[in-house]
Amino acid sequence: MLNSAEALEGAIAASQGMAQRRAIAKAITLLESTRADHRTQADALLTALLPRTGRSFRLGISGVPGVGKSTFIETLGLLLIDKGHRVAVLTIDPSSTVSGGSILGDKTRMERLSVHERAFIRPSPSSGTLGGVAEKTREAMLVCEAAGYDIVIVETVGVGQSETAVAGMTDMFVLMQLPNAGDDLQAIKKGVMELADLVVINKADIDRDAATRAQAQITSALRLFGHQGNPEHAHAAHDAASGAEVRFWLPKVLQLSALAGTGIDAFWDAVTQFQALQTANGRFAKRREKQATAWMWERIDAGLKQAFRQHPQVREMLPQLTRQVAEGTLPASTAARQLLAAARVPAASA
Repeated sequence: MLNSAEALEGAIAASQGMAQRRAIAKAITLLESTRADHRTQADALLTALLPRTGRSFRLGISGVPGVGKSTFIETLGLLLIDKGHRVAVLTIDPSSTVSGGSILGDKTRMERLSVHERAFIRPSPSSGTLGGVAEKTREAMLVCEAAGYDIVIVETVGVGQSETAVAGMTDMFVLMQLPNAGDDLQAIKKGVMELADLVVINKADIDRDAATRAQAQITSALRLFGHQGNPEHAHAAHDAASGAEVRFWLPKVLQLSALAGTGIDAFWDAVTQFQALQTANGRFAKRREKQATAWMWERIDAGLKQAFRQHPQVREMLPQLTRQVAEGTLPASTAARQLLAAARVPAASA
């Protein structure tokens, strides 16, 4: 069992090439498996790879369907490869609530990037996970980092304003918008917008006037969020010890056209500025520490839910209680308390 994890670790840590790419793909498949024996192997693999992780820049990209995320990522990825980087792209495809399947077609939209030897692209199904990412996206990022990819890009499914999970697992969260995608009120709605470190208005070449209006509206909204709400985007603060002013990042709004390839250099310049500033003021390290702790609690929550469902008494009682709730003969809260009591879990919040 352990030999398989050791073999994957060796191939991932080896020199670049097709063997390494196959090992990365197999490792992510192992991580996504729900079998108990595969989970044991996956835990061993992650523990072995951990010393080689953490050296990449993690970039999260979100936006509504049709905004051009895949085209943008391909153009950006090719630019970064020209600059000497190795780029890994983790794309999340929505799973059908009817059949449970996913198309996993984002890779086909990146024809040039997907065949480049310095790039790795992995589509994964969301499998019902909320927030625009997959359950094992964090683990997949670590595998890519251990393989030497210094830029890891996570492309979310593109579901809307609640797609915020990617902001909690990346170093920079980029939100892509379209010209004429909303009015002033839409721009200041809470949710995904207030978490964005950088907003990109794609397809700006189609309607320059609309793109300029959208840029002004979103800039105003982000300025409001900086004053009221998100402490990560504070304008400035003072170091209590030295009294010196410490500058923090103020989110920007950029126009570009991924298809035409215009504005991509300006985008990466902004990303570089963000990384340098957040590293200098200590926010970069604090963000990663906070994300690691949140990841632990997320996995605890998922493990507790799985253990609850597998509890013998719960499995015995669940069909009958579910039927009673569906028929309207038993309140859902009462059924929940009975199931939790069977699993010996305090039911104060049920």
